[in-house]
Amino acid sequence: MDAVHMRRLASRPGGDQMPAQPQPLDHTFTAPIGVDVKGETWSCVAMPDSVEFFGTGRSVKVAATIDGQPITAAFMPTGAGGHMLSINAALRKRLGKGIGDEVTVHIEQRLS
Repeated sequence: MDAVHMRRLASRPGGDQMPAQPQPLDHTFTAPIGVDVKGETWSCVAMPDSVEFFGTGRSVKVAATIDGQPITAAFMPTGAGGHMLSINAALRKRLGKGIGDEVTVHIEQRLS
């Protein structure tokens, strides 16, 4: 695939750009587990200022750690102008954390 075609694939409607290759990042934040979505508390962590950081309101796949546990996951739009990262039951169990507990997220690489 040529460079022009790769750039075209990386471009998304609305001007958002997707990296053609993974991009190293070094961003850390701490937040409680629990995001209110339509009146229910989801097992997610909301990232402060995420749209400004990622440059998009769309899903962004990353390589990261949560309290030192490596993950590959997507930050999903919250519907309220930010992003949230889902923390499944298996990871919560490994971390020994539940809804309301704080975790530290370190984003190491943007994959999409």
